[in-house]
Formats: sequence, structure tokens, C-alpha cells
Amino acid sequence: MHGTKWRRLSLALGLALGAQAEGRDASRLDLVSGGAVEGQVLIDAPDRVVVDLGFEVLTIPADAVRRMQALGAEPAAASPATALYHSADQGPAMNVKEAVEQVAEAVLRVRTPVGLGSGFAIHPDGYVVTNHHVIDGEHDLTLTLFEKTAQELRPVLFENVRIVALSSLLDLALLKIEDLGERRLPVVPLGDARTLVQGEAVFSIGSPLGFDRTVSQGIISLKNRPVDGQLYLQTTVQINPGNSGGPLFDLSGQVIGVNNMKIRSIGIEGLSFAIPSTTLKGFLENVDAYAFDARSPNNGYRYNPPPAADPTPTKGVQPDD
Repeated sequence: MHGTKWRRLSLALGLALGAQAEGRDASRLDLVSGGAVEGQVLIDAPDRVVVDLGFEVLTIPADAVRRMQALGAEPAAASPATALYHSADQGPAMNVKEAVEQVAEAVLRVRTPVGLGSGFAIHPDGYVVTNHHVIDGEHDLTLTLFEKTAQELRPVLFENVRIVALSSLLDLALLKIEDLGERRLPVVPLGDARTLVQGEAVFSIGSPLGFDRTVSQGIISLKNRPVDGQLYLQTTVQINPGNSGGPLFDLSGQVIGVNNMKIRSIGIEGLSFAIPSTTLKGFLENVDAYAFDARSPNNGYRYNPPPAADPTPTKGVQPDD
């Protein structure tokens, strides 16, 4: 008798939740196991997600859900204010090898007279994102694209690079290749860091210590770690000098962060940090507020014109013996 009452109560609860969910858009839940479920989300709680499949109500532990996305929502289209980047529908998770094949060509090496870093193309007209600290105080910049051909991976050097925008607080910079010619850059979409879950697999591509096209894999340790008043993605991805400014990808090939620092000390491992893609989008959507001006004293541009040399030495003056 008790079992019959429980089944009736469960059925009534399911019907009530289904009535509340009527008219909602269906969602897709990508699971940690690699599978996926589509249906109307009735409950999204910290410990579980309840999904109406249409013929059955399914309860999934929250830690088994890798990502959840509404299916009926329009894809995030670029408006005039956000035309510098694009977002894409969340695709299926790939393995790291497949994802690298898809996105690696959009990652560039950033070199200055005193160092190097990484960057990635967000617009085919030559717009590239990197860290502010990679180019801080410099203006003589070069970018190297590694172009994939049928026979080889060919480095393409760009030496006419303009600084478009900078933010030392956000540690972000936007560059523009001016000598692109008729070439169009391969680009990567910006994902939504808010949908990440703790333990989710991520990977990075960059030039640590000058070793170009290096892939490092890890997981999201925490997606909202506060450091000096800013929120960062904490990961176990190996980050070394030269990785700064490079993209942090999820397994669908979307940029969900910009690698920018790690904690280094004896006995400390696996503490790397990336700027979330939500912060990057805000920077790009308000790029005019961060516009670079070489005449401004607040932009880190530290070059002074050299003194003019007098080509005619003064007559009658001899050096001291």
C-alpha cells in the first residue's frame, strides 16, 4: 500500500512539474560520460538536475552533467558592438586531438624585442587577442601564424602590427595585423565560461619558452577564483612563460579563457589561471573605452624620441688626453 501511494505521489509531482515546464524551451545536457540528454529541465539544483524526456522524468546527479544549453535559443549573433568576435552553438565534445586539429591554426606567436607570448585570432580581418603584460611598454611587435598546408605547417610572419586596445587591469590587449593583404585569418569562437563545471576537461595551445604549437591539457579546478579583485578560471593546465595570452579551450573547440598567470614556488604545482571569456567579451564589446593612444600617459607606452645627433662636430675642441 505504501508503495502504491508513493507511485501516485511521484506521478502527481511529475505532472505538476510538467505543467510548470510547459512552454519552456528544451535543453541539451552533455554528460561527463560522453553521452547527452535532451528534454525540458524541471529542476536545476546544486545536487541534481531533473529532466522531462516527454515519456519519463529523469533525475541526473549534478556532478554527472558537463554542460547544459537551451536548444530553442537563437545563436549569439554578433551585433555592430560585438562584431570583433563571434560565438557559435555548443557543439559536441571531442577528444583533445580532434579539437586541436580544428582550432590550432588560429593560435599565433606574439614576439616583442624583450620577450614572447601567445595570442589567438578572433576576426578574419586580422584582429588578435593577447595579454597586456605580453606587450606592455612595447610597440615593435611581430605575430607568427602557423599555416597548415597539404605538405607542411608553414610559419607566416607579420611585422606590421598595430595596438588597438589595452587594459592593464584586465590584462588584455587587442592587436591588428595591418599587412594581412588578401589573406583571411582562421578564427576561433568565444564560448561562455559561465557554463563550465568543476572538473571539466580543458586544453591550451601556445608557445611556452618559445616551443611553438605546444598543447597542454588539464581540468577546471574552480571557475570563479578571486585574485586581486578579479575573477579567474583556476585550472591544472601547464602554463609557462610564452603561454601568456594564449587561448584556453573547452573540448568543443571554443575559447573559454585567456591564459595569463600561474603561482610558482617550490612545492606548488597545478595552480594556473585564465581570464574568463565573459571578461574578454566585455573588453571587446567596450573596445572604444580601452582604445590605445600613444600620447596618453596611462597606456604603458614608454618610448621617448631619441636625441638628435649633430652631424657637424664643433671646430677647435679637442678631446682630453
